Parts: sequence; C-alpha cells; structure tokens
Amino acid sequence: MRETAAMPVPQAGSAAPTEMAPHLRQQTTHTVLRFLTCGSVDDGKSTLIGRLLYDAKLLFEDQLAALNADSKIHGTQAGDIDFALLVDGLAAEREQGITIDVAYRHFTTDRRKFMVADAPGHEQYTRNMATGASNCELAVILVDARKGVLTQTKRHSYIASLFGIRHFVLAVNKMDLVEYRQAVFTEIEAAYRSFAKQLGVLSITALPISALKGDNVTQVSAAMPWHQGPSLLRHLEEVEVREAADDGPFRLPVQWVNRPNPDFRGFSGTVASGTVRPGEEVVALPSGRTSQVRRIHTFDGDLPTAGPGQAVTLTLADEIDVSRGDVLCASTQPSPTSDQLEAHLLWMIDDDLIPGRQYRLKCATRTVNCVVTELKYAVNINTLEHRAAKKLELNGVGVANLALSERIAFEPFAQNPTLGGFILIDRRSNATAGVGVFDFSLHRADNLVWQTLTVDKDHRAAIKHQRPCVVWLTGLPGSGKSTIANLLESRLHNLHRHTYTLDGDNVRHGLTKDLGFTETDRVENVRRIGETAKLMVDAGLIVIVAFISPYRSDRRMVRRLLDEGEFIEAFVDTPLAVCEDRDPKGLYKKARAGEVPNFTGIDAEYQPPEQPELTLDTVAMSAEQCTQKVLEHLQAAGVLALT
Repeated sequence: MRETAAMPVPQAGSAAPTEMAPHLRQQTTHTVLRFLTCGSVDDGKSTLIGRLLYDAKLLFEDQLAALNADSKIHGTQAGDIDFALLVDGLAAEREQGITIDVAYRHFTTDRRKFMVADAPGHEQYTRNMATGASNCELAVILVDARKGVLTQTKRHSYIASLFGIRHFVLAVNKMDLVEYRQAVFTEIEAAYRSFAKQLGVLSITALPISALKGDNVTQVSAAMPWHQGPSLLRHLEEVEVREAADDGPFRLPVQWVNRPNPDFRGFSGTVASGTVRPGEEVVALPSGRTSQVRRIHTFDGDLPTAGPGQAVTLTLADEIDVSRGDVLCASTQPSPTSDQLEAHLLWMIDDDLIPGRQYRLKCATRTVNCVVTELKYAVNINTLEHRAAKKLELNGVGVANLALSERIAFEPFAQNPTLGGFILIDRRSNATAGVGVFDFSLHRADNLVWQTLTVDKDHRAAIKHQRPCVVWLTGLPGSGKSTIANLLESRLHNLHRHTYTLDGDNVRHGLTKDLGFTETDRVENVRRIGETAKLMVDAGLIVIVAFISPYRSDRRMVRRLLDEGEFIEAFVDTPLAVCEDRDPKGLYKKARAGEVPNFTGIDAEYQPPEQPELTLDTVAMSAEQCTQKVLEHLQAAGVLALT
C-alpha cells in the first residue's frame, strides 16, 4: 500500500530548501507500515516508542526541551529523561504512570513511513487495544524479561491475531535488569512461540531489547553480542507486509448516494479492496442488480482506475436501486450475502452479552438489527481452550451465532477487513458493546425461505372481528398480574373475543420447563414467550401475557417483534412492601431466608417500564378496576372494534 506524502516540516539542522527536492521525491515512494505496541502493564511500551523517536533523531528541539521539563515533573527515572512521556499525554496517564487510551504517532525514516499505535496494558482497557489492532499490520508484543509471558501478553496476542495481524515482533524488554543473559531471552522466546502456535500461521521475530537504555532499538547493541539479528527499527523498515485488500476483488461499500442535481446520481465511498475501471460490470449487494461503471469521479477530476483506500464516486450506466450500506462488487467475484453468521466476539461493556438480546450491528457502512442467537463457547485466554458459557463478560472473547434483520454483504475478516469486521451497538445507550469478525455464513441461512401464505394475519383477525395485539402485564412477584390477566380474559370472553393467556408460571410447566432463574435463563424465557405471542398475534388473537419480565431490554425485544401498536405494555405498579405482605405463594419468605436465589425484588433487579401504555396502581385500584382500565384502553385503541 502506497501513500502520497505531505510536505514535511524541516527539522533543526536539516538540509536547505534547495536540497530538499531529492528527499521529497523519495518520500512519495515510501511504503507505510502501521504497527501496534502492546503487552502487559509496565512492560515498557511507551518508553520504547519514545526511545525509538529519540534515537532516530525524529524529535524537534522544542519537543526535546518539553520532554526534559516534563521528566523533572512527571518522570519516573529520577530526573533522567522519561521517554514514556512522549506518548502518555493524558493528565491521568502521567499521574498514574500508565497508558489509558491508544496513542498514535507518525514518523518517517529514510526507508519507510510509520504509524505506531501505543496500546494500554491494563485489562480494563482491552477494548482500546482492540481498536488499535484493527488498524495495524504488525504487532510489537513487549514482555518484561523479569516476568516472562503473562496473561495479558497472551490476551493481546490473541486479539491482534483475531483482527488479522500476522506479523509479530516479540520484544523481550528490560534485558539490562537481567544482566543481558541469553538464557532468559531464549526461555521467554520458547514459551511465547509455544503459545503462538495455537494462533495459526504467524511470522514471529524475537528481539532482546532495553527500551530505557536503547539496546537493539535503533542500533544493534554491543551488550548482547549473542544476538545475531537486526535492531527493532531495521526490522520494521525491512519487513514485508501485504494487505488482503491489495489482491482481493473490487469492493466499495456505499457511504452516500450523491444527488447534487436531478441529472447526476453517483455512489460515493472508499474502495475497500481491488480495483475498478470505467466499463467494468459491477453488482450491487444485497439486491444482486448489475450495471457498468460509467465514470470514476473525484474532487480532482475523473480517474482511469481506482484502488484500495481511494475515496471516489462512481456513476453507473443504468438506474439501478443502490442505497447507503449496499456494496458494489466485481460482478464476476461478488461477496457472499447472509443474515445468519458465525463470528468471533470481544465484549467491551460491563453489561454481559446474553443470547437473545437485541443489538445493532454495523459492518462497513451498513447498520442492521442483530440478535446473538447462541453463544457457542468462550475462549480461555491462557490456554485458548473452548469452554461452555451462557454469557460473555467484559473483555471476554467467544464465538457466537448471529441473526440479522437483513442480509448483508460480508467476507471473512482475513480476506477483507472492511467487510469482515463489525461492531455491536447497545440499543439503549448507543455505546459500542462489542467488536467482532465474521467467520462464515451458517448453512441454514441459505436453506430457509419465507413461505408466502394466502391467508394472512389480516384475514384471520377479520373473521374474529377484532384487531390482534399483546397485552403485556409486567410487575413484581405478587403484584397482581395473573389476577388481572384472568379477569381480563374472562371479560373479553364474555364479549366474544378470541384470546389466549400466557402465564409466567404455567408456561414453565412446558414451553420453558428447561430454564432456571438466572439472568441468562430469564432472557431466554422472555424471548420464547415473545416468539410464541407473535405467532398467536399472527393467528389473529388478543394475547394476554402475565410475566415478571424484569428487564426493559427484553420487553423492548418483544415489542420489536410486533407491528406498530400491537404491543401494549401494562405496568402493574405495586410497591415491594405490598407484594411482600401479600406473598401469595410464600416465595418472598423463602427468598428472605435464602432458600430461593435470584428472586426478583430481593436479590435480583426489576426494571420498571419507562413509558408504558398503561400503569395499573393496585394500591389505589382494585383488580376489577384495573381490568376495566385495560378494557377501556383496548376499546380506544380500536382493538375491540368490529371489522
């Protein structure tokens, strides 16, 4: 991958402007290497980058002056230069002496241009490290010579390989603190290579260094004559790294449909892989419609060809339907499409990933609804063994099956990082909940089709003279949900309405008898009831659901299964003290005695609705009055209107 260099600012003592021309011509042909430094806490990542810039004479005089001044205030080297301060720029980083966020630095030597990402070592900032890894082609894994290979060393190596990095430098740092002994280096190298075999085909170069002293950083050190390899900088200048995008077929995720006037319709985006020329046939995915490229537009004029990394606007010969999020591909080698995939996931928020919950999935320029249907296994970072798991915790890595609301164009990450990587977005907070890479499409996605039926929901509802819906009664145990549900169905039956009640206790005798009361099982419990209620609505019924359903996200999940207006959330609002005083099944007493774990309201959370369609105050109203209020709402909403 080549990049046109911007004109650099001459450093102190550099050549006069008249002598710069040959240097500038050389810069325009330099390749770019994007690499990551990572590893465990205090392994010396920031110090290494600072030493690299210092020894390579890539710092300005004012930077050196500031570094000297900062070292006296924030330094950890007893007044000597603290090279880590060149990278650790946040106040919190300097106060704590740690790296928190990924710090990026750009520098150039006579042989190459570099972008280096310094990743934090603490486990709580693993998500930051993953972000840096997704943008790099090589990882420098630092290991403290006194400590050897640690859990975080393995975690970062695994995540780097997960995000497509195949070139690794094992930098055994602080060799000066172990008297530069070759045996220490050899033992650590052997341990790391043994672990790395499980990560697949990797290129590993092991180097003994001292970032603080400068040994083997930019120059080969005389302190370790037994090391016959290059310095770190020389290796970075010479290593050959090829990106999958350079050799892959043409892919352009559409970022924007460009319509400046009625006579122009172009499709703008950045080429993810391959090349394209005017006259070549492309296919728009997932629709499958084809056309020929008419022109390749840029701000500076038309191009005869476009390749990876170039931002362009394509105009086509035909008026085919292409929208933001679609992918234009070479018609002879299109990307596969699917709505059910297996993927590796790295979880990035405190709220656990639990199968059944809905998220938003963003891949390239496309965003769709997504459900993690199955967590197949979690990965033990120490051993890389697979272990059964019902949830994925913060910084956990696992393999899961995903079901998407629409088919998307995708490719395995190793073939195309742009179409192979994705993020999961929490629907409530809009925060990035997880990141992942696609492995493959599930075969069942290609074998399932939606069968069109002549008799649909509208026909079934019409013959019953009602509008189908779900009345979802939620509240604490003992709040009165089942009582109101029973009264409501009786009243509707007397009105000759077609109904069915799904009661939380009753369904656990059959449909959900295999589930317990953990958070994971509760989510699955509600998911099954939601799918059952959806089928009953499709049959034209008024469905009454009496479920604790303690989590807002799960109730929202059911709401999204149904059409607008079909989900009526009724909050049976009864204070905990009242529910506990009623205790119709004696469960509160058992929960207080510790005999019933995970009991909602006692040691398990209940999240009341924020904007329910109905609030039923069972302290101020009787069960009959609450039922009447629900009936009045159904009448006003047109549910009971004759059709």
